[in-house]
Amino acid sequence: MGQQERNTAVTTGASGIGRPTAKQKGRSSPILKEEEHAMSRTETRDESRSGRGRAHERLTPDNSILLLIDHQSGLVSGVRDLEPDEVRHNVVAFARVARVLGVPVVLSSTAPTMWGPTLPELTEALPGVENIERSLVNAWDEPRVRDAVKRTGRRKLLIAGITTPVCLTFPARSAAADGYDVYALLDASGTWSELLRPTAIDQMRQAGVTITSGVAAFVEMLHDNASPIASEFYAALDLPATRYILQITQGGKVA
Repeated sequence: MGQQERNTAVTTGASGIGRPTAKQKGRSSPILKEEEHAMSRTETRDESRSGRGRAHERLTPDNSILLLIDHQSGLVSGVRDLEPDEVRHNVVAFARVARVLGVPVVLSSTAPTMWGPTLPELTEALPGVENIERSLVNAWDEPRVRDAVKRTGRRKLLIAGITTPVCLTFPARSAAADGYDVYALLDASGTWSELLRPTAIDQMRQAGVTITSGVAAFVEMLHDNASPIASEFYAALDLPATRYILQITQGGKVA
């Protein structure tokens, strides 16, 4: 084989696609240059700053914020994929637990003359928390909501909303696009059709939203059952199963 033929020799991989193995006329192969550039980009990527890296950090009372959207009497009464009373109980419980843990809460509602007032028991559980009334469908489009979240400086955003495909899914996807680590709390969200629930979940997952429950999220924040606030925490959470277990283990006394 002559010198020129050796310079242009290629190796053929399993795919049958040839790739130059040496320099041609003193210049690097364009394919090799592209591979080197790709490797360089991979090596310098900072996973700690990526959304995926943050999403795997544990939820704590110091890095989380709770956003409650449109838990209004008319909308809650129309929930059919969960029991309306269950949704009412859960959202109020999560508001109470957030206060026990010191997690900031942002509350928003829309068009109360159309959809009814915010649940009175919810506003009672959040004394001093402003109810941001808006006309925009997507709560994340409301600057006052975004600013309230941003002022906390926290990136773990827990969202519950009525209804799931609109009040929860729209802002969850928008906040995820803005770089927040969003957790959708399905046990404090609901909608009028069982069919709409899985489609909303699919949309949120595609946007990088973590699908979870408020129970799981807040218990993760508690972290240790030996915590001095554990009894107050579980009393605020008010899970029926917890009440039953404590009645058995503590001789009828409930924390």
